[in-house]
Amino acid sequence: LGFSAKAIFVKLAYPYGVGPLALLTLRMAFSAPVFLVIAIRCSRNTVTLSIRDWLSLIVLGILGYYGSSLLDFIGLQHISAGLERLILFSYPTLTVLIATLVLGRPLKNSDLLALALAWTGIALAFAHDIKLGGGSAVWIGGSFVFASAVCYAIYLTGCGEMLARIGSRRFTALALCVSTAASFLHFATTHPLAELSQPAPVMLLAAAMAVFSTILPVFMLSAAIRSIGASRAALIGSIGPVITIGLSVIFLGETISFAQIAGTVLVLAGVMLTGRQARRPAAPAKAG
Repeated sequence: LGFSAKAIFVKLAYPYGVGPLALLTLRMAFSAPVFLVIAIRCSRNTVTLSIRDWLSLIVLGILGYYGSSLLDFIGLQHISAGLERLILFSYPTLTVLIATLVLGRPLKNSDLLALALAWTGIALAFAHDIKLGGGSAVWIGGSFVFASAVCYAIYLTGCGEMLARIGSRRFTALALCVSTAASFLHFATTHPLAELSQPAPVMLLAAAMAVFSTILPVFMLSAAIRSIGASRAALIGSIGPVITIGLSVIFLGETISFAQIAGTVLVLAGVMLTGRQARRPAAPAKAG
């Protein structure tokens, strides 16, 4: 619910005139102190990071939380929250493609079926938004969100070794600190700092996004994985697009159609099939 509500917070903030980068910077500013404390605590009496580790953290942090989030926020200026979540939720199928193209992993028939299901579902959701008069805006926004999903898929593909070496909590906290620094640097070099002074509703929405769609979900997901395992946690998390669509209807007044429902079902089927293949004993375990 927390992760799925992120797009709703973003869409509710845009009518007040805040830009994607300013909103992302505010979100990171509100969440950074918590992750900084965690990073410091988790770094005590543990593995010392090498220069290579820091370089990997910087690259992955920029891709996973800064680059991916900024592209997503830009895309949300042009498309509905429901379509955004479906495109973004395709990242497990993208990790399969990346593993095939970069790591030489064989592409199985089940992988092709998962890809076909997911992208047919996204096509149906696209058709729904275009039918509502989105036109070129849907393609522009969809392209940004797709780029966001690619960044996140690359992040997931590359973080396995780091997660195994330094632990998921420490890695996540450090990666978010890197992302915060990148957001601040980008904003400071391209915008006057006065633009971070936003109307009260924007500040409240950014704070809510930091707490309910960043900090709490990260720890809740970790606790869920420890309690019920990664497979069950992923299965429950697959209802995310459904929650986003429901919230968008309630809070944003977005419409829902049979094509969007069918598209959601196909995307979920493709993602779940991808996850099922990844959990087989013959497949390498994916941390985090």
